[in-house]
Amino acid sequence: MTTLKQVMKTLKAKGNDRTRNIYASHALSGDEYFGVPAADLKLVAKSIKGDQDLAVELYDTGNRDAMYLAGLVADGRQMSKKQLEAWVKEANWIWSSEYVVPWVAAESAHGRALALKWIDAKKEHIAAAGWSTYSGIVATTEDENLDFGEIKNLLKRIETEIDGAQGRVRYTMNGFVIAVGGLVVPLVKQAQASAKKIGKVEVDMGKTACKVPFASDYITKMHKSGRAGKKRKVARC
Repeated sequence: MTTLKQVMKTLKAKGNDRTRNIYASHALSGDEYFGVPAADLKLVAKSIKGDQDLAVELYDTGNRDAMYLAGLVADGRQMSKKQLEAWVKEANWIWSSEYVVPWVAAESAHGRALALKWIDAKKEHIAAAGWSTYSGIVATTEDENLDFGEIKNLLKRIETEIDGAQGRVRYTMNGFVIAVGGLVVPLVKQAQASAKKIGKVEVDMGKTACKVPFASDYITKMHKSGRAGKKRKVARC
């Protein structure tokens, strides 16, 4: 049985300056990370897949590499509402708030309720996690099992609130519009209408070359490429 100590030792050995610099460019500061490349984290994840208790231990370390690894390993279906609430409070870096926690929450029976709750949060990282979680739900749930009325209301909400929202919330709102437009076939027209109303979304992306996708164009590309409406088995990638 692999222990937390063994995994942390492995992660420390796999860290490198190049990845640490990439993390720093994405607004991560301090010394709570080793800088392990995503490809290596995925390899480690394969070796401990299915160890739910270890995944929880990894997240609780506060080490960003370990937290990301936890998101790759954890089974959201086994997560309690209390655990997910604890995770999102500590997800104060974009890779945690917009990827790790939403990946796991989207799998949970509590995912939709928590997404709606988090969306209303005043803290930027929690609100961003809410929008990302709902995007994950949209990406992994068959259309007939989605609440179209609720999703339409969220699209309308984005139209009216996005300009005044915090940066990462704007980014994830934009991502939600793309998710709906590209993956929920009956709501494509509504999502495209929202995408055109919000236009180009501006977000400070820090010292990175990352850009905010133009939702309308991105949705169109998804349809032209044949990816539209194709659901994923899991939210994580």
